[in-house]
Amino acid sequence: MKISASIYARPDAELKDIVRELDEHGIDMYHVDCNDDPTVFKDIQHIREFGNKQVDLHIISNQPEQYFPLLHSTPVDYVTFQYEPLKKHLEIPQNINAKLGLAITSDTDIGVFEAYKDRFDFVLIMATTPGKSGGSFNAVNFKKVRAFARRFPNKKIHVDGGVNAEISFILRNMGVSAVVSGSYLFKSDYLGAAMLNLKGDRFESKYQVRDFMLSNGEIPILQTGQFSFLDVLQTIERYNMGFVMVVDANMQLKGIITNADIRKALIRHIDNLNNIPIKSIINPNPFSLQAEASVNEMLKSIKSQKFPINYAPVVDTNNVLQGAVTFFNLIKGE
Repeated sequence: MKISASIYARPDAELKDIVRELDEHGIDMYHVDCNDDPTVFKDIQHIREFGNKQVDLHIISNQPEQYFPLLHSTPVDYVTFQYEPLKKHLEIPQNINAKLGLAITSDTDIGVFEAYKDRFDFVLIMATTPGKSGGSFNAVNFKKVRAFARRFPNKKIHVDGGVNAEISFILRNMGVSAVVSGSYLFKSDYLGAAMLNLKGDRFESKYQVRDFMLSNGEIPILQTGQFSFLDVLQTIERYNMGFVMVVDANMQLKGIITNADIRKALIRHIDNLNNIPIKSIINPNPFSLQAEASVNEMLKSIKSQKFPINYAPVVDTNNVLQGAVTFFNLIKGE
């Protein structure tokens, strides 16, 4: 996951010093907010002189067309247009070669991206007020990230606002491609340590597993006594997650069936595939996580296992299934 540093989050320093310090500590992109101010393009020209990382421009304007000539004469690598102030559908000229993004606030439905999906490359989910530094991350955006990934699986997701070490870890696990960080980076005692924290797994934990887990409506679930081997195969194929949760009528977790369990059952019953007993493919004692566990508690629990964890059911104190957490994106990213 890339880290894009918001250069205007440190107004007390010279632009040259900011860029060089960010370069020294391995930043991935320079994030430039344009609040209807064309003079930022002069800053972009200076950034190109001082540094060699990608420029990530965010334009907040009700007339973004006025910036098209500037985008052509002063190219950037990423340009994001804020959706809410737009007065009409935005048509981007072909001579603008940057990766295109649409920024939306927490209150805007992800469905607005539908009209832009053929031309735009990513969405920027604003977890705080656009263009303002120092806000707190709105946890509703965890759900927004999951919903966007399901609806537009081939598009990238960027997140801006309130990103600290813990939020960065959670978003990395959810498959987010880039996060914008300003206050967290520049208000830290040491910028290098803050950068390491954004890419690491050590932080003070505020959020619980239930805040970012996949809910029951988003994961494959089958009820005991009401499914066949074919149902298992079709359900895993339909959800494409590599597992299916098994519950009773009260949603209590009774086990999990994974691709590995199916493979082992096929090997054991290769001579009689039409009569594979369902019980033989259910793992009745899977590793699970508590919904109320903190992110640090989750990590400690995972690291204590003797085998790698790709996904885990999430339950409450009564073993009632609440959802699941998958670690595919985190493993891929790390």
